[in-house]
Amino acid sequence: MTKPDDSNILLFAEWQSRGPLRRLKIPEGKFMVALVHDFPFTQELVVFESDGFRLEGVLHRPVTHSSFLVIGSHGLLGNGDSPKQIDLAYHLNSAGISFFRFDHRGCGTSQGDFEEGASLNSRVCDLRAAAECLGRQAGFVAQMGLFGSSLGGTACLAAAEYLAPRCMVTLAAPVDSRALHAANRLAPEEARLSTQLMARLDFDLRCRLGAIGHLLIVHGEQDGVVPVDHARTLYARCREPKKLLVLPQADHRIARAEHRQQFVQAAGKWFMDLGLAP
Repeated sequence: MTKPDDSNILLFAEWQSRGPLRRLKIPEGKFMVALVHDFPFTQELVVFESDGFRLEGVLHRPVTHSSFLVIGSHGLLGNGDSPKQIDLAYHLNSAGISFFRFDHRGCGTSQGDFEEGASLNSRVCDLRAAAECLGRQAGFVAQMGLFGSSLGGTACLAAAEYLAPRCMVTLAAPVDSRALHAANRLAPEEARLSTQLMARLDFDLRCRLGAIGHLLIVHGEQDGVVPVDHARTLYARCREPKKLLVLPQADHRIARAEHRQQFVQAAGKWFMDLGLAP
């Protein structure tokens, strides 16, 4: 991974809230350096391949030394510009932890067909490719954590046996695909996903959860897409250390600012306590 110097740093003298980070265009090999809450960090565009597709992501790093990295995986209809991931990146950077958010194939600025890339296997393949790239180029091989929301959380659970993360956080993650199919059937006709796409969403991780630990499970009590019972099943079947946090009145996307703040604080503490432990 390139290191910032005078030739490749993009300086922002004034920073407008958080808006520009939603889709910040950083030339490949360049860095952006900014202050958020008076804490300096860098952002670098990272390009890597998964099954021949060119995927893009943004690596947030503290300017000071960072030995631990968290990789984020977004939900089925999302992308790496999720406000949850950006808020978590800020929070972790302030604690000296790096964070990588990227667009899965067919999403955001990454190559690929969205429907063809919507399967859990494709999402896991992308996540493993991201980890391999960052481990190879930035030296984070044995110092890695995973975060995923919704289908991204399921991808983290499925990828754990390959990546062996030090710790993980999931948000609104389904342990099997039944909830996604039920939610799609109940959606307004104009909002329903295609039959072809839904056919690719066929998974059940319940029998694989016993090998997973070091896991914080966060779920909204009023999640209308993935019922909170999925979080309770996940908690019951995974091994210690583990923790379940159910956010009262929170929906699937934890859209309200207070719920997002609760999530960020809890996830940040989990990554700091387990990821930075000797």
